[in-house]
Amino acid sequence: MSSKNNHQLKKVLIICAKGSIEDIYASLVLANGAVMEGIEAKLFFTFFGLDAISKKRMKKIHTATVGNPSLTMPGGIPFPTFLGILPGVEAGVSAMMKKQMEKLDIPPVDEFLDMITAGGGEVYACKMATDMFKMKKEDLTEHVKDIITVGDFYGLASGEGTQIIFT
Repeated sequence: MSSKNNHQLKKVLIICAKGSIEDIYASLVLANGAVMEGIEAKLFFTFFGLDAISKKRMKKIHTATVGNPSLTMPGGIPFPTFLGILPGVEAGVSAMMKKQMEKLDIPPVDEFLDMITAGGGEVYACKMATDMFKMKKEDLTEHVKDIITVGDFYGLASGEGTQIIFT
């Protein structure tokens, strides 16, 4: 961060609303990077992003194969998205993605959440989404500080140098 900038980034609030590997990890990487840079980080999981913090789902996240125009096969060949509807294709693509992440020493979701919260980051679940999916706090990982409303979430955004990021 430049010392010439009087409007330094001090806090990020990151919204994760999708449950695919690529969307969940985008949120986790941004939050972890913020914590490592000394920036206050707060994660807000809503809708299918709740999969990342659900005890039952966090180890079962997958790569979106249908409708993912950026998905390519080895050699950079575009992946025909209609193949994603075939049995086993999504599981296979997800397994390949997870294997690549392991090679890069990218931690699983629960370990990433450990790192973020150990560094002072905070994790929240959306009240409306948890109510909609009939989830309670005990259904969520211990990393979740609280289940809050959107209004509560906006309240966390107070202060100069705050950014809200939607992944």
